[in-house]
Amino acid sequence: MKTNTLFALVLLISSTAFSNGVAVIDAHNRVYLRLDSSFVAVNVEGQIATTTTIQYFTNTTSATTIKYGFPLSEQASATKLRWFVAGEWHSASVAGAKQDTSLPGGGGTPDPDLMTYLGKTPLYFSVPDTIHTDSILAVELTYVELLPYAFGSVKYVYPSDYHLIQSNAIVMQELLFHLASPRTIDSIEVLSAHPVASVTNSGTTADVHILLHEQQITQNYTIHYALSATQLGLFAYSSSFPHEQVPDSLGVGFLTFIAEPNPDATTSTMSKVFTLILDRSGSMYGTKMVQARDAASFVVNNLNEGDRFNLIDFDDVITSFRPEHVLFTPQTRDSALAYIASLEARNNTSISGAFAMAIPQFTSASDSTANIVIFFTDGQPTAGITDMNQLVGYVDTLVQRSEKKIFLFSFGIGGDANRQLLTLMSSHNRGFAEFLGNDELYLRITDFYLSIRNPVLLDSHISFSPPVVSEIYPDSLPNLYQGNQMIVSARYQEAAPTEITLSGTAFGKPVGYTYDLQLADTVNPTYQFLQKIWAKRKIESLLIRYYLLNSVSEEAIALKNQIIAISQAYGVISEFTSFTSQATGVEKGDARPTAPVSDFELLGNYPNPFNPSTTITFRVNRDYAGIVELRIYNILGQIVRTLRLTVHGRGIYKAVWDGLSESQAPLSSGVYFYGIEIGNTVLVGKMTLMK
Repeated sequence: MKTNTLFALVLLISSTAFSNGVAVIDAHNRVYLRLDSSFVAVNVEGQIATTTTIQYFTNTTSATTIKYGFPLSEQASATKLRWFVAGEWHSASVAGAKQDTSLPGGGGTPDPDLMTYLGKTPLYFSVPDTIHTDSILAVELTYVELLPYAFGSVKYVYPSDYHLIQSNAIVMQELLFHLASPRTIDSIEVLSAHPVASVTNSGTTADVHILLHEQQITQNYTIHYALSATQLGLFAYSSSFPHEQVPDSLGVGFLTFIAEPNPDATTSTMSKVFTLILDRSGSMYGTKMVQARDAASFVVNNLNEGDRFNLIDFDDVITSFRPEHVLFTPQTRDSALAYIASLEARNNTSISGAFAMAIPQFTSASDSTANIVIFFTDGQPTAGITDMNQLVGYVDTLVQRSEKKIFLFSFGIGGDANRQLLTLMSSHNRGFAEFLGNDELYLRITDFYLSIRNPVLLDSHISFSPPVVSEIYPDSLPNLYQGNQMIVSARYQEAAPTEITLSGTAFGKPVGYTYDLQLADTVNPTYQFLQKIWAKRKIESLLIRYYLLNSVSEEAIALKNQIIAISQAYGVISEFTSFTSQATGVEKGDARPTAPVSDFELLGNYPNPFNPSTTITFRVNRDYAGIVELRIYNILGQIVRTLRLTVHGRGIYKAVWDGLSESQAPLSSGVYFYGIEIGNTVLVGKMTLMK
């Protein structure tokens, strides 16, 4: 009888998640579907996260359509979206058009609480089906992300503070966090004040489980883990895929590696010549100016012995703390702090004037120093040079005349900052631009400064011997700073032993770090994310090139089309693409019930569809020991393979099926079912072998 139940049950698989989305009926009048439950988990390899979220909504109003909004972070790229209505799962496809950011409702300005919750870079998707009264809508979203890292410390934050959207309690919320790391996991902890069901750490893997019933969540989930500070070097992830699973001819192998040189004599930190350019135009009045002063004071207080520094502040009048860079001493520090405390927001915004004073001061800098500019502004240039292209060219000319390598990092504050201008200025000068909310300046600037406080390697380059690796991104490598990492994604055709050389300059002299790597010649089911990460990094590099051009030029249009093609081929949403309900896949089934966690839970199989192998995962939530049988069935209900594994208490267990029969013969493409008998429970799932 247990065998027959396989054909009456189809179980939803939920693997990873980030936060709760919103099903919007009327954005102006705050009418949403009621969120009843959400299942979340996080699968992390080192610092690379593949995440999926699923939420269950109930329509308590009349029949309606909705638009789904999700607070996706700027660093994340969405890769898959499904929705469940009336007994069917529908899979969205990727369209070559920007997403529609309009919201449904009776007109007027969207509710500010909704916009605050969705953040700066929300993902939107219009569900085409009508949601009938008292019916359930489930939405599942998957995305990839490189987690921020500093000095072995990694933090994962979930913006799940849902009280801005819904006042009543959520029936059930579950968070699963799984971490695997080639470096020893020294510690893992939940920083937010949520009740924790379990935390385990074996040193190479760690798991966190949070389960909430009938609670309103009024804070974000925050998980922090620390990796060994002594196990530094290069850690690589590689996998070779069948040709039919790779949508181009650039190579069947995908590689992502993370480099952080071991501390030795060559990793002594260089002194800096440092300038902080502060916008004090009238729009900086209030909280932004307070945060700007606090951030500048923090930077000055944390300069190193041997550093030289200066401060430039501007509106339509440009002022310099000193005529040139001065040595950091207790006396210059105190004078600078007093100077910063006196700054007030005033008039217009002359960005060109600020750089005209700041850049020539670097002409006396040494070749052995790291020459760094941190620039932040909240608006458009309204004085001096105001044309964007002219202003970018003007700053480039100033840097060229200085005959020094200058690293420019720009921070735009609020919604009025010119993103394209700051991106171009920074990318032309070996830096990057980042865009912040009005109240994010102090925390971000202080974190960022600590990350670049100690330069180790400037003007970084990478080479491979033999030259079997190509399509390397980012194509312009960042500087390397003590306690930070370099993350690179690439392609390869041949799985050969490879020597990686990371080179650059330190103290005006060439420096290199060499690592040996064996590229994989087979598929690693755990590393399915590598294709997505590579596509994400290539798209990011192409976007920088796109922003350098006139958007209507032939070259810009060609780059845009290339980005769209990569986005659609690899299923990674970009600035020019979006999820669409057109040409979707449909799968009949049941949504996972919003029931309390049982003693045994099926977490699903990944990848699905798969070829040639898939990993089936389940969790034991009580003390249980014994042999567990996992049976694979074909569509006729015949057992084609039996797998056995030993369970020894609470935890997550995995079994790999290689797509072979009991006699080790390859099985044909098609739908297969699997059942796990454990205790008095049978866990059932469905998967697809696709050749």
